[in-house]
Amino acid sequence: MDNASLRDAARTLFPGGVNSPVRSFRSVGGGAIPIVRGEGPLVFDADGRRYVDFIAAFGPLILGHAPAPVVDAVRRAAGDGTAFGSLTPGEVELGRRVTAATALERVRFVNSGTEATMTAIRLARAATGRDLIVKFDGCYHGHSDGLLVKAGSGVATMGLSDSAGVPEPIASLTAVLPYNDVPALEAWFVEHPNDTAAVIVESIAGNMGLVEPTAAFLAALQEAPRKHGALLIADEVITGFRLRYGLSGLLPAADIVCLGKIIGGGLPVGAFGGSAKLMSLIAPEGPVYQAGTLSGNPLVMAAGVAMLDALADGRAHQRAQELAGHLENGLRAAIKRAQVTASVTRVGSMLTVFFRSTPPTDYAEARESDTAMFARFHGAMLKRGILLPPSQFETMFVSSAHTEATIDETVRAAHEAFREAATP
Repeated sequence: MDNASLRDAARTLFPGGVNSPVRSFRSVGGGAIPIVRGEGPLVFDADGRRYVDFIAAFGPLILGHAPAPVVDAVRRAAGDGTAFGSLTPGEVELGRRVTAATALERVRFVNSGTEATMTAIRLARAATGRDLIVKFDGCYHGHSDGLLVKAGSGVATMGLSDSAGVPEPIASLTAVLPYNDVPALEAWFVEHPNDTAAVIVESIAGNMGLVEPTAAFLAALQEAPRKHGALLIADEVITGFRLRYGLSGLLPAADIVCLGKIIGGGLPVGAFGGSAKLMSLIAPEGPVYQAGTLSGNPLVMAAGVAMLDALADGRAHQRAQELAGHLENGLRAAIKRAQVTASVTRVGSMLTVFFRSTPPTDYAEARESDTAMFARFHGAMLKRGILLPPSQFETMFVSSAHTEATIDETVRAAHEAFREAATP
């Protein structure tokens, strides 16, 4: 089947023709691209067209597509069985690696980042005996009901439902504050010192585009909750093992850490962890219920062990960051040459081109970006064989499998695409 027939068939089977909204490419005015194969930094669609890929499954593919160690590990594991509903050696092996690399005393494997953050919040509420949660505008922590909230009109507001089907009483248990706003965080705890269970935050915001936290914000995150008896939940679903081997290191005082993406080698996975004392509240040891038939799945565990072993010496991270730096420099030069209003933010092997004059510091500033121009830029890059995340508010990911040649190809395409995007 070709691209068109696959898209037509999908529309008859799935809402919007996709199984996750961003794949529809609606925000950039395109249609879903059926990818049939990936190899290193490249993907190929059903029409046989080749693209240099910077989606990278939204983060986990730091070794590129189909890395031999991961593929071989999955094949071996599949030969022994795909699921057991019982403890397996792979869980122990991956658990040892994750705890050793992160200093988390106990972890629980789940099937997604959403499951990890959802259960982390349940754990925080049980540990503190409180109900309210604080998150930050523009940070995404999965699609559980209590986290699908948006900010209201005030600086510090109780959440408003951001999805049909989320009851307002549930949304109202989550407060939404501006990202990077220390006074707002401190003011919240002045007003709610005794009823806030936890603050949850992405260690580096990657879901409003890439937005860096300030040093003052990171310090306040680790001081204010603890001062008032609340917990800090660090969402490292994207950044954990992506920026370096282990955690990002930006929030060392976090009580609970959520992981995902890379620790499953590109297969469905999530995890959360913390101190042995805190994690003892999780069933069957404690009263906080969490379960998953496929949690710790042997194929996922085998992929994760292979992935972390391949990353342990740090060379893949260094290589990906060097290539991302090369891409950043090339994009900046292309922006200057085309004389367009755009800026680039990069942290390690993650980066975003924002169509605004300076990088944003919060979601309000990110929303000032020219999304129509981004859509034109995205389409112009796609025509030239460069696959970018299909939203201004997503992050590009560079892998160690990219090469100087594919980065140069991307920069050359960007020189032309910026000019094309500047003409509506």
